[in-house]
Amino acid sequence: MHELGVVFYVIKDVKEVALQNNINKVNSVTLDIGEVSGVIHEQLIDCWDWAKKREPVLEEAVLKINTIKAVTFCEDCKKEYETVAHGKICPYCGSENTYLLEGNEFSIKEIEVPDEDN
Repeated sequence: MHELGVVFYVIKDVKEVALQNNINKVNSVTLDIGEVSGVIHEQLIDCWDWAKKREPVLEEAVLKINTIKAVTFCEDCKKEYETVAHGKICPYCGSENTYLLEGNEFSIKEIEVPDEDN
């Protein structure tokens, strides 16, 4: 289960940002995860819920996930198409001369913290 390792890296990065900005509490962390990144969202959330309890700054933080659609580009006909629906073979011209444009990402998009007034 590589999701646990991924969660440990996310927690490490969020803790560093919190420390650099004198943040005591994080409300939520939003991740951008590509549709073909290989990360299983449900397992990632389960690992997050387990691991965050060990970090005071994150113990109440919610993990939010934005899924980035996988898009492939065909070099031959110069068209884009949905990767998951068609794989490596272009549905327009049948070419295998294709490459992934997006959909393999994994990044921290946003770290939400409480308002200073609270």
